[in-house]
Amino acid sequence: MKITIVGASGQIARLLHPLLIQNRHQVRGLVRKQEQVAELKKAGVEPVIADIEQIDDLSDAVGNADAVLFAAGAGPGSGADRKWTVDRDGAIKLIDAAKKNGISRFVMISAMGLDTPRGNEVFQVYQKAKAEADDALRNSGLDYTIVKPGRLTNEPGTGKVKAAINLDRGEIPRADVAAVLAEIYEMPETSGLEFDLLSGGEAIRNALNSLI
Repeated sequence: MKITIVGASGQIARLLHPLLIQNRHQVRGLVRKQEQVAELKKAGVEPVIADIEQIDDLSDAVGNADAVLFAAGAGPGSGADRKWTVDRDGAIKLIDAAKKNGISRFVMISAMGLDTPRGNEVFQVYQKAKAEADDALRNSGLDYTIVKPGRLTNEPGTGKVKAAINLDRGEIPRADVAAVLAEIYEMPETSGLEFDLLSGGEAIRNALNSLI
């Protein structure tokens, strides 16, 4: 499978690349800066420089893929404006590009608890932006899966998670999120699912099977 990742230099994406390549997928990664290219090449990823905030039509950058992943984010240090232009508008641009290029499979990294905005003003804008991106994907007609992890940590992955439609707040290592994403691409039956994701006691395949 050819998989294009938007936000390919992000922490989760960097953990995901070797898992996808190990599963014999070809990975194309969109990044903003030339200095991010070398790391992708070293990982075996085909790099494409494309600033999703500056480019209206991402179809050329996305290319002839079988599936896409939206893994981009404005980041915790960014202001409210970039939450809209990256977290919402970037996702919508990828949806449009997938449709234009005939790519039906779309996986989205979202976040838990978007129905109950909390935190400061900028964080609430982030939540609204993510919620609007998710809604656009739900209504896109694409074969989507929306993954909503809890608070992300850099702890080592355990390979054990908890997945459900609604979970109480918690956390999960980025490595385990990457492992779940890799498994999703092996399970077409996860199309149409959206779920919260935390650390837990179930093997990843079993946790995903419990949602189907």
